Formats: sequence, C-alpha cells, structure tokens
Amino acid sequence: MLLKILDRLEEVLIGSLMAAATVITFAAVVHRFLSGVPALQSYTELIDFGWAQELCIYMFIWVAKFGAAYGVRTGIHVGVDVLVNKLPPPPRAGMVLLSLGCGALFTAIVGTLGANFVWRIAHTDQTTPDMEIPVWIVYLAIPLGSYLMCFRFLQVAWAFYRTGRLPARDHAHVDGVETVEGVDPIEVARQGGPA
Repeated sequence: MLLKILDRLEEVLIGSLMAAATVITFAAVVHRFLSGVPALQSYTELIDFGWAQELCIYMFIWVAKFGAAYGVRTGIHVGVDVLVNKLPPPPRAGMVLLSLGCGALFTAIVGTLGANFVWRIAHTDQTTPDMEIPVWIVYLAIPLGSYLMCFRFLQVAWAFYRTGRLPARDHAHVDGVETVEGVDPIEVARQGGPA
C-alpha cells in the first residue's frame, strides 16, 4: 500500500512539473511574441515573465532527478547489458545484483553529499537570481531524488533476487490502446484506419 502511494506520488510529481513547465514556457513565448506588437505593448508590460526561464530550469532539474528514479523502477533507465545477457544464468544473476548494488551505493553517496551540501547552503542567505527563493530549495532535488533512486535500485535488486526478473517495458505498447489479436495496428493505420 505504501509503495503504491510512493509510486503514484512519484508519477504525479513528474507529470505535474512537466505540465507546469510546458504551460509556463508556452505563456512566456506568447508574451514575448505579443510584446513585439506595438498595439499590445502597454498591456504586455503589465506582466513580467522574467522569472519563467529560471523556474522552468529548476522544474526540469527536479523532473530529471525523480524521472531517473522512475526509470529504475520501471526498467527504462539506461543500462548496457549486452555482455551480461550473454553470461550463463548464475553468473548473470550475480552481475545483475552487483550492478544494482553499485547503483544503490553510488546514488546513496550522491544523496549524502547532496544532503550535506543542502544543509550547509541552507545556513546562508543565498537566493536565486530572478525569483529570489532560497537556493537550498532548488538543490533539495539532489538528495531527495538520489535517495529515491537508491531506494528504487534496492527495490529492483530485492525483486530480482526473489523472482529472477527485472522490470521491463514493452516499448510497442501504448497505455490506453488495446490491440486485437492477429491485427497489426501499423497495417491498419497504413490502410486508413479500421474498416
């Protein structure tokens, strides 16, 4: 139950930040375009979008950190496993567990160093240039995202140890689209849709 809540919270955070960053970027671009129209300049001067670029950068940093943890959990995180897959099953299992353990160790170290950095910078008066929010809030993505990623590595390692299976994504599957057995959706699309 608790893991499902964490999974959903992770997905909602990533999706919300991406959606908000997209809307803010779109609004800033439209504002910049309308600022070039002489008849609208008096109106566009009333709204200041100087903070938009900075906020979007920070949002994408958070998305990247939490998206990496999501990638580990769902099996879409980048990994080079060509040689590992050629090994016989017992050594392969050992290498997979070793690599997951190394990933957990690395992200735990990054999270700890990030937490130490955030702790030290929180005791200063540093603020961001445009939005003037405390810098430690922005950098909090490093320990939080890294510790979540460490947890995901350990979660995948435990599941692999118990079942021998790694999380995998079917890249041909699109959520919400059901396929009919024996019908090639690409061929149907080429022919102009269903009959």
